[in-house]
Amino acid sequence: MTISIERDAAPHTGATAISVHKLGSRIGARIDGVRLGGDLPAETVAAIRAAILEHKVVFIRGQQHLDDDQQIAFGELLGPLTTAHPTVNTGSARVLSLKATRGMAANSWHTDVTFVDRVPAFSILRGVTIPAYGGSTNWANTATAYETLPPALKALVDGLWAVHSNDYDYAHQYGEDGSVRDEDTDFYRQQFTSSVYQTEHPVVRVHPETGERTLVLGHFVKQFSGFNAKESAVLFNLLQDRVTKLENTIRWHWQHGDVAIWDNRATQHYAVADFDTQPREVRRITVQGDVPVSIDGRRSRVIEGDAGVYNRLDDLIS
Repeated sequence: MTISIERDAAPHTGATAISVHKLGSRIGARIDGVRLGGDLPAETVAAIRAAILEHKVVFIRGQQHLDDDQQIAFGELLGPLTTAHPTVNTGSARVLSLKATRGMAANSWHTDVTFVDRVPAFSILRGVTIPAYGGSTNWANTATAYETLPPALKALVDGLWAVHSNDYDYAHQYGEDGSVRDEDTDFYRQQFTSSVYQTEHPVVRVHPETGERTLVLGHFVKQFSGFNAKESAVLFNLLQDRVTKLENTIRWHWQHGDVAIWDNRATQHYAVADFDTQPREVRRITVQGDVPVSIDGRRSRVIEGDAGVYNRLDDLIS
């Protein structure tokens, strides 16, 4: 099979017939020359995985041929899949449909499903219905966010832990826009919190594949362990501002058939609700992850809820 790595692409051992184009100095790359599906050669899958780990989020255009089954088949090449969501049911065992016509419930910075102990490894999002304007998505690199912290902040966060919960929207509680939830959002929230989960995670985890140190934050943070609510709010905003600094982010303007794949262990993302009443639908599957481990080797601790149905540890071990 012909090897095609472009001059502006990052070299990846074993990459076959794909080109990887870096889009930003800290995050983001576009992959060309691949038709996603469950029949990709192992070398191509390895090249895609290496690109995700290096660039944190990759974008692949022109994948209109994908349906749910093909998206699932491709995802399984990266690892065992979770169920669609721990609490939200959109009609599929593996695929979470994210539909909107009046903004989105996820228009705040977050890492997917950090309220459970086994945080997903990768998310694979497919553009199905794309508005004529707006509806873009932003990603931020939580590894470079940690790397660029001043020494005094690193000393603080290296031993810091936080409680994450699906029944506590930190961004809503302490947001600056003063927005009020509408009835549709209230209904979604009721379903989202139909089963309550709380997990204590290290604020700095060691990435299980790259060895990088990444920040575990986002809008599911309820409170920092050992800090009161007011102190937690100040600290949260201080650290989140470091994560979402513009130089640390990339913004993707969707086209029909686009696929975005990101390392959920090293990113946050934000779907922008700026498309008025146009329909928008993206469909997501997630690859199972493991329990975060702190710098000193301690693992995240479950406080409430059992995520075994969503993300089974024995699937990872087998």
